[in-house]
Amino acid sequence: MNRIRVTTMFALFSLFILAGCSGKMRYPSYYTLNLPAPPDPPAAENAKATVAIHEFTAPAYLRRGEIVFKTSPEAVGFYTYHRWAVDPCEFMTDSMRDRLNATGLFAQVKRYDGRSDAEYLVSGRLEKLEEIDYDGGVKVVVTISAQMVRFDSGAAVWTKSVSETGNVNKRDVPAVVSAMSSAMDHAMQELLSSLPVEMSRSAMVKRN
Repeated sequence: MNRIRVTTMFALFSLFILAGCSGKMRYPSYYTLNLPAPPDPPAAENAKATVAIHEFTAPAYLRRGEIVFKTSPEAVGFYTYHRWAVDPCEFMTDSMRDRLNATGLFAQVKRYDGRSDAEYLVSGRLEKLEEIDYDGGVKVVVTISAQMVRFDSGAAVWTKSVSETGNVNKRDVPAVVSAMSSAMDHAMQELLSSLPVEMSRSAMVKRN
């Protein structure tokens, strides 16, 4: 009888401990960048060139999943319970595709599938996407570089690198993500503002 009683008490105690631990479990929150939708592309009857978008790359620490913060230029930290719902490189690749399509400069804009059936190939790198917690206040920085080359010759026809910094008006992660979204939107606008307007038409003439 005593053995049964002790076993029962031990089981109840174990359940109590497990219940207490489960009450303290913390689940991660997931976020995505939010950029304004690009406008519908204008009619471009003379645009016959096509472009493929290679998936953007990034430093390995930006692809771990956690949102990144830096307490000094050398120190990289990660929000364990605040993570990206979408890989930032995937997001950048799709955003570049949508915004290039919105320029109306190209007859077709698609993701690169390994085939060289387009006139141009765009590739890029997300250099920075992080919270900055030094030099006074809380800021975010977004740095993007990209280039476009001709498939037939490999010659670069456009290259650009931009960096945008934004202030965070509230000390929490949702405010950080919102500031990152705004900074990325500005960076994308600046990046594509330097795209040669006559590029697709001049390429078409050369091929003909």
